Amino acid sequence: MSNAIVKNLSFGLNAKDNVFAGITKLTQAVSSTLGASGKCVMLEDGAGQPIITKDGVTVAEAITLLDPVENMGATLLKQAAKKTVTEAGDGTTTATVLAHAILEEAYDLNSESTRDIKEGIELATKKVIKYLEDVSIPVTGDMIDQVATISTNNDPKLGKIIADAFRAVDQTGVVMLEVSDLPETKFEIIDGVQYNRGLKNIHFVTNQDTKTAELDKPLVLIVESQVENVRKIQNVLEYAIKNKRSLLIIADVDTQVMSALAMNKIKGNIKVNVIDAPIYGVNKKETLEDLALLTGATVINEDLGDDIDLIQPEQLGECIKSISSEHETILHTHEANEEVNGLIKEIKAKLKTAKHGTIVINNEKRLARLSGKVAVVKVGANSEVELKEKRDRIEDAICATKAAIKEGIVPGGGIALLNAAQNIKLDNKYENILLEAVKSPFNIILRNAGIENYDMQELHEIGEGVNVVTGNMVNMIESGIIDPLLVTKSALKNAASVATTILSTDCVINNLRINEGNRE
Repeated sequence: MSNAIVKNLSFGLNAKDNVFAGITKLTQAVSSTLGASGKCVMLEDGAGQPIITKDGVTVAEAITLLDPVENMGATLLKQAAKKTVTEAGDGTTTATVLAHAILEEAYDLNSESTRDIKEGIELATKKVIKYLEDVSIPVTGDMIDQVATISTNNDPKLGKIIADAFRAVDQTGVVMLEVSDLPETKFEIIDGVQYNRGLKNIHFVTNQDTKTAELDKPLVLIVESQVENVRKIQNVLEYAIKNKRSLLIIADVDTQVMSALAMNKIKGNIKVNVIDAPIYGVNKKETLEDLALLTGATVINEDLGDDIDLIQPEQLGECIKSISSEHETILHTHEANEEVNGLIKEIKAKLKTAKHGTIVINNEKRLARLSGKVAVVKVGANSEVELKEKRDRIEDAICATKAAIKEGIVPGGGIALLNAAQNIKLDNKYENILLEAVKSPFNIILRNAGIENYDMQELHEIGEGVNVVTGNMVNMIESGIIDPLLVTKSALKNAASVATTILSTDCVINNLRINEGNRE
C-alpha cells in the first residue's frame, strides 16, 4: 500500500464545474487567435524563451493548468483539437470554440436526461454536416490562393507561394515543408513519389517535432515475400553499416524482426526504417515494381525462388531522401530513367483505350506514381522565433489547401455554420443546443475584430457575411473568405464528440497532489 497513489474524487456538478472551468480557460486563450483579426499569443517555452504565435494548436499545447481537474478538462479539449488537425490538417481553434459553446449551451439543461441531450446534439451534428456538404463547392481558379492565404493567417505572400506549389504539382501532387538555412521562403520541385504506407514503429522516428522518420540517401530493400527472421537480412544490414548508409526496408516483416531493427536503431548501430508492402494482389506486385524502378532496386520474392540470404549490393536501390509520417511515405527519387519513361508512355497508351473503370483507376494511380513530382516549401526566417511561427502557419496552410482540394470549400468567417443554424429544422429542443453553439465561431471572429452586438438579421442572403478587415457586407466566397469543407466538418464532429462525452460524466478521479487534501 505504501506505493499506492492516493486519489481525489469529485461528483456531479462540482466535478463538471471544475472540468468546464479548465475548458473555458483553454478556450479563452485559443479563441483569441480566431479569424482575420485574431490576436497573437506570447507564450514561454520549456527553456524560458518567448514564442509569439497565432497557431491555435501551439497555444493549446503550451497550456497546463495548476488545478488537476481543470487540467483534465483542458486536456480533453486538446485531444479533440489534435484529432481535427490529424484528420483535416487545420481547424483546431474552431473545434475548441465549438466544444466550449456546446457545453455552455447544454449547461442549463443539466437536470434533464443526459441521453436525450446527447442524442439531440448528435442528430443536429449530422444535419449540419449534411447542410455543409450540400452547400460546398469544388476549388477552382484562384480559390486555392484564397484558401492558402486565409490559413497562413491572411499572409498573401505566403499564400501565393503555397498555391503556386500546389499548381506546380497539378494540385493532386505532394506538397511538403522543409526548413531553409536562408531567410527567404520559396518552393522547389523535385522528383518523388507518395506511397500510402507510414510508420510501423515509433522508435524509427528521427524528427521529434514532426513525428516522422527521415533518412538521407538511404539504401532501399524491397521484398515481396514476408521477412520472418532478422538473420535473413543480416548481410544487407552489415553492408549498410559498413558503408555508413541508412536503410529503408519496404516489406512485410515479422514482429520479432521489427523489434530487432528498432533496437539496433535505438542503440545507434544503424539508421533504419521499415514500411509495409501493399497488402495483396496485382496492385501489390505493380506497386513494388514501380518503387523498384524509381529507386533502382530489385524486388526480392522468396516464393518465386529468390534467396534473401544471398542479396547482392546491386539488388539494393537508393533514393535522395525518405520521409515517413503516420500514414504515408514520401520518397525523393532521382530523375526518371529511360525505363521509367518508357513505362509511362505504355500506361498512357493503355489509358486511351481502357474502358473498364477499375482498369482506368489503377492505371491513373500508377501513372501518377511513376511521373510524380513533389513540391517542397522551404521556410526561411531571420530568427528562431520567426521561423517557428512561420513554419506553423505554412504547415496549417498546406494541410488546409489539401483538404479544400479533396472535398471542396464553404463560406468562411463562421458563415457556413451560421447559415446551417438558420436553415435547419428542429425535431426536438435538444438539437437547439448544437444549432446555437455553431454560431460561436462567427461571433468570436467579430469580437476579435472589435465588432460587438452585431445584428444577424442584417445577413439576408445565404453565404453573405462580414469582411472583418473592411467591415463591409460581402458574399464570402466571391470575396475569397472561404474554409475547407473537410476542416469545418472535422472540427464540428470532434467538438460534438468530446462535448457529449463530458456531459455524460458524473465522477472525476484524479491523482492527489501535495496540499490538495484540503481542496473543497
